[in-house]
Amino acid sequence: MCDDDNNNDNEAHHGTEAHHGVGRRALFVTGAAAALTLGSVSFASAAGAADGGQETRTVRGTLPPGSPDFVYVPVEVPAGVREIKVAYTYDRPSVPAGTPGNALDIGVFDERGTELGGEGFRGWSGGARTEFFVRADDATPGYIPGPVREGTWHIALGPYTVAPQGLTYEITITLTYGEPGETFRPTYPPSRAKGRGRAWYRGDCHLHSWYSDGRRTPAEIAALARAAGLDFINSSEHNTHAAHPHWASEAGDDLLILLGEEVTTRNGHVVALGTDPGTFVDWRYRARDNRFGRFARRIRRAGGLVVPAHPHATCVGCNWKFGFGEADAVEVWNGPYTPDDEVALADWDGMLVASVRDGGRDWIPAMGNSDAHRDPDSVGLPQTVVLADDLTREAIQEGIRAGRSYVAESKTVSLAFTASGGRGRHAGIGDRLEVDRDTPVTVRLEVTDAPRCTVRFVTDQGVLFTSAPLPVAGSGVVEWRTTPSYAAYVRAELRHETAAGPVPGALAAFTNPVFLGRV
Repeated sequence: MCDDDNNNDNEAHHGTEAHHGVGRRALFVTGAAAALTLGSVSFASAAGAADGGQETRTVRGTLPPGSPDFVYVPVEVPAGVREIKVAYTYDRPSVPAGTPGNALDIGVFDERGTELGGEGFRGWSGGARTEFFVRADDATPGYIPGPVREGTWHIALGPYTVAPQGLTYEITITLTYGEPGETFRPTYPPSRAKGRGRAWYRGDCHLHSWYSDGRRTPAEIAALARAAGLDFINSSEHNTHAAHPHWASEAGDDLLILLGEEVTTRNGHVVALGTDPGTFVDWRYRARDNRFGRFARRIRRAGGLVVPAHPHATCVGCNWKFGFGEADAVEVWNGPYTPDDEVALADWDGMLVASVRDGGRDWIPAMGNSDAHRDPDSVGLPQTVVLADDLTREAIQEGIRAGRSYVAESKTVSLAFTASGGRGRHAGIGDRLEVDRDTPVTVRLEVTDAPRCTVRFVTDQGVLFTSAPLPVAGSGVVEWRTTPSYAAYVRAELRHETAAGPVPGALAAFTNPVFLGRV
């Protein structure tokens, strides 16, 4: 389509600043989602370029509705380049109500190529930035510093949504020649902080800084995490690990910083929680491509947990389509409590009910995170409170994986949840009380700082007990008696008062279950 008005042509064309030629479209499959590769953009050899000199090319084109998920613009980079800089714009025409407008993401792969899961990834900013640069010693947040080596680089475009009129874009590529300079050497936060031994530790594992689409620096997030009473956090930028080395200076004896990524596909998002430093997890696939299992294994091989995020969120591409067979935990509560969290909670409870068929051996724990991006998003709303042997990466992950955790809306809310019965046996959150089917069991919840909240005990049979509101002081103890034959598991919900009617109030906290009975 180039710069003409031929909106019936499904080709995607581009030319140089001087309008030299037309790139041919090549549709190929990368082992996952189909992708479109345009004609190459060439630059003069470095032999003719002065040290510190620059060359610029401009690419223009139009993408039609129904374009592939990813469009690659090859750039032939000669030897002797110090920096590559890319700026882009695209049109945003008016669209009818209820119709998505244009949204175009961007990133870059180096001369090692665009192979799915390969080593060529050099950065992604989605739609958060209009330009970026990469050089040996530095890069735009979201991008990986390193030498700009000779070869075919690829600018990656992600037409997230395309208006009925199509999406017209312009990309300006500038190469600066000269000595590359000293290569950036990353350092990473330690995998251990000064803990309290076996204790309950509070964390927020879904956060965004300016290394993706957030607006806060790592230093600002760390300060907010400490103010929110958190003991650990997890770096989870969209589709990039570029932030990992920039957290090292923010860790301390009082704050463990785990490293990860929010793998943001077109069919849902998954938090890679606590991976090895520098781990990149590809996102360029859909559920129909049958590739998610490969990358879930990649997360686990790198020492991380696989946590589907906001599975019932309503944003484009956010709803989880990959199933939960690979999940180590699931994010049931994301940010301020909303109706999609209520749906996620009900869906998770349905998974718990299904797990009862095998005695609850394969249940998936729930967690909650803030997904905070910018003011006024609150870091630590909600937060996952984990029983762990120490404040280390491995111990925190083991506590989450085992479901020894509850979720609270703030540092002030604390819960203690146990089940006891039969010769003094007792079990806590995420554990099993091994007693016979008809043994009387007492379920006990101790609550701190939740004024006027109501306690609900939820089982595989539904909500079987609802308390009167707690006193204004916010503390109290609620007990309920049952048997394993009546309730295969019990979990607790702490909910705010509602004005009227049968609809439950927003969550203040909830626990993972205690299972009752012998397997």
